[in-house]
Amino acid sequence: MEFNASQIESVVRQILDQMTEKGAAAPAPAAAASPEIPKTAHVAMLTGVRKIEVKEYPIPPVGDDEILVRVEGCGVCGTDVHEWKGDPFGYIPVVLGHEGTGEVVALGKNIKCDTAGKPLKVGDKIVTSVTKCGECGICRNHPGNTNLCDKQGIFGLIPDSSDYHLNGWFADYLLIHGTGATYFNVNGLDVQERMLLELATVCVHALLRGQSTGLLKFNSKVLLQGCGPVGLMMLCVLRAAGINHIIAVDGSEARLALAKEIGCKTIINFKESNADTLEKRVGLVKAVTDGMGADFAYQCTGAPAAAADVYSYIRRGGGLCEMGFFTNNGDCTINPHLALCNKEINLVGSWDYTAQDYLTTMAFLKQCREMNIPIKKLITHSFPLDKLNEAMEVNIAQKGIKVCYVPNC
Repeated sequence: MEFNASQIESVVRQILDQMTEKGAAAPAPAAAASPEIPKTAHVAMLTGVRKIEVKEYPIPPVGDDEILVRVEGCGVCGTDVHEWKGDPFGYIPVVLGHEGTGEVVALGKNIKCDTAGKPLKVGDKIVTSVTKCGECGICRNHPGNTNLCDKQGIFGLIPDSSDYHLNGWFADYLLIHGTGATYFNVNGLDVQERMLLELATVCVHALLRGQSTGLLKFNSKVLLQGCGPVGLMMLCVLRAAGINHIIAVDGSEARLALAKEIGCKTIINFKESNADTLEKRVGLVKAVTDGMGADFAYQCTGAPAAAADVYSYIRRGGGLCEMGFFTNNGDCTINPHLALCNKEINLVGSWDYTAQDYLTTMAFLKQCREMNIPIKKLITHSFPLDKLNEAMEVNIAQKGIKVCYVPNC
């Protein structure tokens, strides 16, 4: 005899009713099993210049104020590449990776919620933000500016120690520890959005810095110099913020094509004959800005020559946000009279982000869904733990856009 779904449901209900009438409680749903935690974890340790080695360490007991996270993925940042190339921060040996995300597998007894007060439990998805010392002048007098803490840190740029090895996201597991750590429950985002969250937060913070000048409006003409991961993410942020006339300058046809797909109005390839000098490029910018120049510019390249050129694209009374120099790439030369004073340029710098910016960025990522901004197309390459030296080389060669570490990919 065959039963349809409705008949089966009716029989089950009758049985449950009979159990209740006889005083028997209906069976409670089974509790979710805690994830099995291995005894050891693998990390990609930067042990020398251009040398990442996979090492294995015991997973320590989780302290009362600590969180153990199973890593699900992590973006490769330009800062990771700089450290890999030459150890400018003096962190070697170090487990890199600060654009990561994963699943909470163990919580210390004192951890009940994330930095924003949202409940946190085993099984939740999580990201980390900045760590702050709580003691310097910025922390004591300007607590909203955690990005400017004198001893600001982030997991993924913490030197290895005998007490803690699981300090970066380029690993099987990350242990969140120490005072001043900030972290967020991000259950509402998928793993690709979560891997892009840290990069997006850099750009959301830069948007806020630009907005402080009063020059970013719906009708503003904004120039982006550089269409690497930062520049393209900045483009996504500007589009989500309602900026519709964006001009992108870069030398990669593929990156400029993606900029166009995201919503860039004008693209300028400085490798083409019509744009191979600054004078020509300025002419192209003025041609689409009523002969005046851009209202505002974001300099995202990290190249000193580009940092000097960008002032020429901006109109008198316009503004600039410099966000390309997260590491010391050298000096650039400008004429203060012509570049700044005569034009009365509104100049702001942007450094990292605050923990509060993470909340705004989560809303931005959801806004990208609503507006169909193809943010996930920034992710072009994924590498497993034992291929991260290759990932660094791909990043340096600019063969893709956003390179990521993904376990078992």
